[in-house]
Amino acid sequence: MTSDSLLDLEREARIGLPEAILCAGKSADQLARILEQAPPRVLLTRLAPEQYQALPEVARLDYDALSRTAIRGGCPTPPAPARVAVVTAGTSDLPVAAEAERTLAFHGEACERLADLGVAGLWRLLAQRERLARFPVVIAVAGMEGALFSVLGGLVGGLVIAVPTGTGYGVAAGGRTALGAALASCAPGIVAVNVDNGYGAACAALRCLRA
Repeated sequence: MTSDSLLDLEREARIGLPEAILCAGKSADQLARILEQAPPRVLLTRLAPEQYQALPEVARLDYDALSRTAIRGGCPTPPAPARVAVVTAGTSDLPVAAEAERTLAFHGEACERLADLGVAGLWRLLAQRERLARFPVVIAVAGMEGALFSVLGGLVGGLVIAVPTGTGYGVAAGGRTALGAALASCAPGIVAVNVDNGYGAACAALRCLRA
Protein backbone atom coordinates (compact mmCIF):
# COMPACT_ATOMS: atom_id res chain seq x y z
CA MET A 1 0.00 0.00 0.00
CA THR A 2 1.35 3.43 -0.89
CA SER A 3 1.59 6.10 1.79
CA ASP A 4 -0.58 9.20 1.56
CA SER A 5 2.01 11.26 3.45
CA LEU A 6 5.71 11.94 3.06
CA LEU A 7 7.43 13.70 5.96
CA ASP A 8 10.17 16.23 5.33
CA LEU A 9 12.72 14.63 7.65
CA GLU A 10 15.58 16.86 6.42
CA ARG A 11 13.84 20.18 7.10
CA GLU A 12 15.65 20.77 10.39
CA ALA A 13 19.02 20.32 8.72
CA ARG A 14 18.04 22.90 6.09
CA ILE A 15 16.33 25.61 8.13
CA GLY A 16 16.81 24.70 11.79
CA LEU A 17 13.14 23.88 12.40
CA PRO A 18 11.75 20.34 12.07
CA GLU A 19 8.43 19.67 10.39
CA ALA A 20 5.41 19.74 12.65
CA ILE A 21 2.37 17.57 11.99
CA LEU A 22 -0.71 19.60 11.13
CA CYS A 23 -3.61 17.43 12.30
CA ALA A 24 -6.59 19.42 11.03
CA GLY A 25 -8.42 17.55 8.28
CA LYS A 26 -6.64 14.25 8.92
CA SER A 27 -8.23 11.06 10.16
CA ALA A 28 -6.93 9.16 13.17
CA ASP A 29 -5.66 6.40 10.86
CA GLN A 30 -3.76 8.92 8.74
CA LEU A 31 -2.23 10.49 11.84
CA ALA A 32 -1.23 7.09 13.18
CA ARG A 33 0.60 6.28 9.94
CA ILE A 34 2.31 9.69 9.97
CA LEU A 35 3.47 9.15 13.55
CA GLU A 36 5.02 5.84 12.51
CA GLN A 37 7.25 7.77 10.07
CA ALA A 38 7.94 10.69 12.39
CA PRO A 39 11.09 11.06 14.50
CA PRO A 40 10.99 10.28 18.24
CA ARG A 41 10.44 13.97 19.06
CA VAL A 42 7.62 15.61 17.17
CA LEU A 43 5.11 18.43 17.57
CA LEU A 44 1.48 18.00 16.53
CA THR A 45 -0.68 21.09 15.94
CA ARG A 46 -4.44 21.63 15.56
CA LEU A 47 -5.10 18.29 17.21
CA ALA A 48 -8.73 18.15 18.32
CA PRO A 49 -9.57 16.27 21.54
CA GLU A 50 -11.47 13.57 19.65
CA GLN A 51 -8.50 13.02 17.32
CA TYR A 52 -6.16 12.78 20.29
CA GLN A 53 -8.31 10.19 22.05
CA ALA A 54 -8.41 8.06 18.90
CA LEU A 55 -4.64 7.86 18.50
CA PRO A 56 -2.90 4.59 19.43
CA GLU A 57 0.01 6.62 20.86
CA VAL A 58 -2.18 8.59 23.26
CA ALA A 59 -0.16 7.47 26.31
CA ARG A 60 3.08 8.79 24.80
CA LEU A 61 1.77 12.23 23.93
CA ASP A 62 1.78 15.32 26.11
CA TYR A 63 -1.52 16.88 25.04
CA ASP A 64 -2.70 20.40 25.75
CA ALA A 65 -6.38 20.97 25.00
CA LEU A 66 -6.22 24.78 25.08
CA SER A 67 -3.63 25.03 22.32
CA ARG A 68 -4.71 21.80 20.60
CA THR A 69 -1.09 20.67 20.47
CA ALA A 70 0.65 17.45 21.44
CA ILE A 71 4.33 16.78 21.99
CA ARG A 72 6.01 13.40 21.74
CA GLY A 73 9.46 13.04 23.21
CA GLY A 74 9.49 15.88 25.71
CA CYS A 75 10.95 19.39 25.59
CA PRO A 76 14.54 20.57 26.09
CA THR A 77 15.37 22.63 29.16
CA PRO A 78 15.10 26.26 28.04
CA PRO A 79 17.74 28.86 28.79
CA ALA A 80 16.95 31.52 31.36
CA PRO A 81 15.78 34.21 31.36
CA ALA A 82 13.02 33.94 28.77
CA ARG A 83 13.71 35.87 25.56
CA VAL A 84 10.14 35.94 24.22
CA ALA A 85 7.04 37.58 25.64
CA VAL A 86 3.61 36.45 24.47
CA VAL A 87 1.04 39.21 24.95
CA THR A 88 -2.69 38.77 24.45
CA ALA A 89 -5.30 41.46 24.05
CA GLY A 90 -7.95 39.37 25.81
CA THR A 91 -8.70 36.03 27.38
CA SER A 92 -10.36 34.87 24.15
CA ASP A 93 -6.97 35.04 22.44
CA LEU A 94 -5.37 32.51 24.80
CA PRO A 95 -5.73 29.40 22.56
CA VAL A 96 -3.62 31.04 19.84
CA ALA A 97 -1.12 32.33 22.39
CA ALA A 98 -0.86 28.85 23.90
CA GLU A 99 -0.07 27.37 20.49
CA ALA A 100 2.85 29.80 20.21
CA GLU A 101 4.02 28.99 23.73
CA ARG A 102 3.93 25.24 23.18
CA THR A 103 5.81 25.59 19.91
CA LEU A 104 8.51 27.62 21.64
CA ALA A 105 8.71 25.05 24.46
CA PHE A 106 9.11 22.20 21.97
CA HIS A 107 12.11 24.02 20.50
CA GLY A 108 13.66 24.69 23.90
CA GLU A 109 12.78 28.38 24.13
CA ALA A 110 11.14 29.83 27.23
CA CYS A 111 8.55 32.60 27.12
CA GLU A 112 6.54 34.73 29.49
CA ARG A 113 2.80 35.24 29.02
CA LEU A 114 1.17 38.58 29.72
CA ALA A 115 -2.56 38.20 29.18
CA ASP A 116 -5.49 40.58 28.88
CA LEU A 117 -3.51 43.72 27.97
CA GLY A 118 -5.89 44.98 25.29
CA VAL A 119 -5.79 48.69 24.53
CA ALA A 120 -9.41 49.28 25.58
CA GLY A 121 -7.82 49.42 29.05
CA LEU A 122 -4.56 51.03 27.98
CA TRP A 123 -3.32 51.41 31.56
CA ARG A 124 -2.92 47.62 31.77
CA LEU A 125 -0.44 47.61 28.89
CA LEU A 126 1.41 50.75 30.01
CA ALA A 127 1.90 49.20 33.45
CA GLN A 128 3.93 46.41 31.77
CA ARG A 129 5.95 48.64 29.46
CA GLU A 130 9.29 48.36 31.28
CA ARG A 131 8.92 44.62 31.65
CA LEU A 132 8.11 44.15 27.96
CA ALA A 133 11.06 46.33 26.91
CA ARG A 134 13.45 43.66 28.21
CA PHE A 135 12.43 41.07 25.61
CA PRO A 136 14.13 40.87 22.20
CA VAL A 137 10.92 39.38 20.73
CA VAL A 138 7.29 40.12 21.61
CA ILE A 139 4.51 38.02 20.10
CA ALA A 140 1.29 40.07 20.17
CA VAL A 141 -1.97 38.13 19.88
CA ALA A 142 -5.13 40.14 19.25
CA GLY A 143 -8.46 40.07 17.44
CA MET A 144 -11.20 42.69 17.10
CA GLU A 145 -9.58 45.83 15.59
CA GLY A 146 -5.99 44.69 16.25
CA ALA A 147 -4.90 48.00 17.79
CA LEU A 148 -2.54 46.21 20.18
CA PHE A 149 -0.02 45.65 17.38
CA SER A 150 0.63 49.32 16.62
CA VAL A 151 0.61 50.37 20.26
CA LEU A 152 3.19 47.72 21.18
CA GLY A 153 5.23 48.59 18.11
CA GLY A 154 5.50 52.14 19.40
CA LEU A 155 6.42 51.17 22.97
CA VAL A 156 9.09 48.46 22.77
CA GLY A 157 12.31 48.07 20.84
CA GLY A 158 12.19 44.32 20.30
CA LEU A 159 10.74 42.61 17.26
CA VAL A 160 6.93 42.64 17.43
CA ILE A 161 5.28 39.67 15.72
CA ALA A 162 1.58 40.33 15.20
CA VAL A 163 -0.81 37.40 15.35
CA PRO A 164 -4.36 38.41 14.39
CA THR A 165 -7.07 36.15 15.77
CA GLY A 166 -10.63 35.40 14.77
CA THR A 167 -11.88 36.90 18.04
CA GLY A 168 -14.68 39.39 17.47
CA TYR A 169 -17.86 39.70 15.45
CA GLY A 170 -19.42 41.70 12.63
CA VAL A 171 -16.80 43.70 10.72
CA ALA A 172 -14.02 41.94 12.65
CA ALA A 173 -14.64 39.39 9.87
CA GLY A 174 -12.99 36.37 11.45
CA GLY A 175 -9.66 38.11 11.94
CA ARG A 176 -9.42 39.95 8.61
CA THR A 177 -9.74 43.36 10.25
CA ALA A 178 -6.97 42.59 12.75
CA LEU A 179 -4.79 41.23 9.94
CA GLY A 180 -5.32 44.40 7.95
CA ALA A 181 -4.41 46.47 11.01
CA ALA A 182 -1.15 44.54 11.40
CA LEU A 183 -0.22 44.95 7.74
CA ALA A 184 -1.20 48.63 7.63
CA SER A 185 0.45 49.56 10.93
CA CYS A 186 2.39 52.83 11.01
CA ALA A 187 4.70 51.42 13.72
CA PRO A 188 7.88 50.55 11.76
CA GLY A 189 9.21 47.01 11.70
CA ILE A 190 6.17 45.03 12.81
CA VAL A 191 5.84 41.66 11.09
CA ALA A 192 2.61 39.71 10.79
CA VAL A 193 1.57 36.09 10.38
CA ASN A 194 -1.74 34.64 9.25
CA VAL A 195 -4.92 34.65 11.31
CA ASP A 196 -4.71 32.34 14.38
CA ASN A 197 -1.19 31.22 13.39
CA GLY A 198 0.45 30.94 16.79
CA TYR A 199 2.72 28.20 15.46
CA GLY A 200 3.99 30.43 12.66
CA ALA A 201 4.61 33.30 15.06
CA ALA A 202 6.71 31.08 17.31
CA CYS A 203 8.73 29.87 14.33
CA ALA A 204 9.33 33.47 13.26
CA ALA A 205 10.55 34.25 16.78
CA LEU A 206 12.90 31.26 16.69
CA ARG A 207 14.35 32.30 13.35
CA CYS A 208 14.95 35.79 14.71
CA LEU A 209 16.63 34.60 17.90
CA ARG A 210 18.88 32.17 16.03
CA ALA A 211 19.86 34.54 13.21
